[in-house]
Amino acid sequence: MQNRRNFLKQASLLLAGGLVVPKILTSCNIEKTKQVGLQLYSLREMINEAGIGEALGVAAKIGYTKLEAANYDNGMIYGMRPAELKKRIGDLGMQCTSAHLGQAFTRENEAEVMAWWDKAIEAHRELGVTYMVQPWMPVSEQTTLDDLKMYCDYFNAVGEKAAAAGIGFGYHNHKFEFNRVDGQVIYDFLLQNTDKRNVLFELDVYWCQEGGGNPVAYLADCADRIKLVHIKDEKEIGASGKMNFEPIFNQMNANGIRDWYVEVEEFTGNDAVGGLRQSFDFLDKAAYVK
Repeated sequence: MQNRRNFLKQASLLLAGGLVVPKILTSCNIEKTKQVGLQLYSLREMINEAGIGEALGVAAKIGYTKLEAANYDNGMIYGMRPAELKKRIGDLGMQCTSAHLGQAFTRENEAEVMAWWDKAIEAHRELGVTYMVQPWMPVSEQTTLDDLKMYCDYFNAVGEKAAAAGIGFGYHNHKFEFNRVDGQVIYDFLLQNTDKRNVLFELDVYWCQEGGGNPVAYLADCADRIKLVHIKDEKEIGASGKMNFEPIFNQMNANGIRDWYVEVEEFTGNDAVGGLRQSFDFLDKAAYVK
């Protein structure tokens, strides 16, 4: 793990112009900048060590334009008031279009959880997001279809609340959703038992593939449900050779998906700044990324 000094050194070099700057439109060379999104969980260690302001500056300087947040607590996002964070992001030429957050649910804590969501929805409405995404749910060997159905009903209820505020609500998968419960693939069960008017899905293509699913097939078959995508690899995007991103992006383009986010959970040599630059450059150079 990098220490505070290394993080600050990397960030200062980047902000001083040591890394690629976003493309600029000029009258002599008109070139469209690709809208590459970033899940800020990728910079969690830098945020913890140096603060959200430093991390936002790094993301902007590399060239990321859309952000997905992952740090909500009692009306605050990354320790800031939503309107203040929105301005900070906008001043850097970026936009926060989505956010990860969520609560574990039981029938006994329903009133408490729904009150939590009321406050969270208002905060993210102030932030200006288009989507709010729950990134997990509890599943174990003891999970039954009744348990999954309870969560589907829960997601339907949250989605209805979010829709009333003009925000789309969705669910993000990991690997375990491609396991089976009583013979049914969990991810398929969630798709079939949530209300498509109020619940969308954010497909993490790496975890889908790792779980035995086919991300291209899911994108093709569930175009009306999968509205967001996490572009992920084993580490930096494109580095492992395990992920064939071209057919994934071709299907995303066919579906009209424009909101997608790079997420890197582990970096080679713990170099978060270099890894996110490498990931951006890979996608920026790929002809199939529009």
